[in-house]
Amino acid sequence: MDVNSIINRIKVYFNVMPDKDDEQAIVQQISSGVSFRGANLWVLIFAIFIASLGLNVNSTAVIIGAMLISPLMGPIIGMGLAVGINDLELLKRAAKNFSVATFISVLTATVYFLITPLGEAQSELLARTSPTLYDVLIAFCGGAAGIIALCTRGKGNVIPGVAIATALMPPLCTAGYGLATGHILYFLGAFYLFFINTVFIALATYCGVRLMHFQQHEFLSKEIGAKARRIVTAIVFVTMLPATVVTVHIVRKSIFDNNVRKFIKAELTQRGTQIISSDVEKDSLKLRIVAVGREITEGTRTAAEQRMEQYGLKGFHLRIIQGVQTDSILALNNQLTQVSTTREADRQQLLELSAQAASLSSTLDGYIRLDNLSAELRPELKALFPQVKAIGLSRIAEAETDTALQHRFVVALVSTGGSQRLAPADRKKLQEWLQARTEADSLVVVEK
Repeated sequence: MDVNSIINRIKVYFNVMPDKDDEQAIVQQISSGVSFRGANLWVLIFAIFIASLGLNVNSTAVIIGAMLISPLMGPIIGMGLAVGINDLELLKRAAKNFSVATFISVLTATVYFLITPLGEAQSELLARTSPTLYDVLIAFCGGAAGIIALCTRGKGNVIPGVAIATALMPPLCTAGYGLATGHILYFLGAFYLFFINTVFIALATYCGVRLMHFQQHEFLSKEIGAKARRIVTAIVFVTMLPATVVTVHIVRKSIFDNNVRKFIKAELTQRGTQIISSDVEKDSLKLRIVAVGREITEGTRTAAEQRMEQYGLKGFHLRIIQGVQTDSILALNNQLTQVSTTREADRQQLLELSAQAASLSSTLDGYIRLDNLSAELRPELKALFPQVKAIGLSRIAEAETDTALQHRFVVALVSTGGSQRLAPADRKKLQEWLQARTEADSLVVVEK
């Protein structure tokens, strides 16, 4: 079996022509859906109100309902069909009704957001202010599915799905919000998203009509036909360009953020340390890490900084804020430098909070120091006391009524691994050595 035979067999599965409905009936159906008068216009107005309410209260279900009600798909598909079959009269009528519908929609949304008591922008609304190349792909694929469904038998529930996926109503409502609140960038971003959806649904319709060989009207001359195709190509290119730039920026930022996460996980994560936050200052090429718990040593920091290039962070400097330098304590210090502008009671409270933070940090350092010291002592312990197989150090908190008697009390738990117990002389020698190394006021050796 040759390659042509295989291709012909595959074409059978993807050929939509056998399912194509009556062409005249399709054109008539799409043409009749272009008009925006009477009932259609009132349905559009109510759909806009519903979508605006959904955006206002951040309800996805309400927004989806508004998209299903909206009749906006009609003139957009009509424009795509008109370009596909070279019907200038249909194109003029569809463009006119589309312009009227768009104006009424933005006006209705603006009126709603001017009178609503809920003026805060929710996540569903803000999501429609930054279009990307992905919105282009969604609009094109949605439009392609829509025109195929309209032109074939057994349409099913494709058209409602296209209305939801391409989301024509929410951007118009967001544009109205931008006008009502004076956020021009919201208006521009949302209207651009609506324009993207319009252009690429129409483009998908145009491509579908051409691929399904709809009968075309003849232009008066070939030059007019060539000019029309150039205009369509220019509109598509100009529409895609800003979305492509935004998408490239988003992808680059996503890759950079992922590299930062990989770097922190691979180079700075250690037992007993928790990374609280990370902050990138791209202007000064600094990566600031805030950590608590076990201290990240200067050697670890230097080694990690030298490997930053492997994670796409070439030229960045690593700064680690930990212990008494954490953001909370830095915030307290900043507040203390401005006490001249605060009341005396506020200053006293800040001083107490700062003292508490320093005390907690000192206590934490004491426990972490013993944990680190246990690891450092193991090589020396093996040489000096080979019969000791394991050691653990713990600080004990003492309750003394007289604060002058409080001192550092450390317990050393040692194990000989089941061999003979330490001789009294060795035990005393071990105690004195450990007390000197731990700088404890008192140290007790417990053997198990």
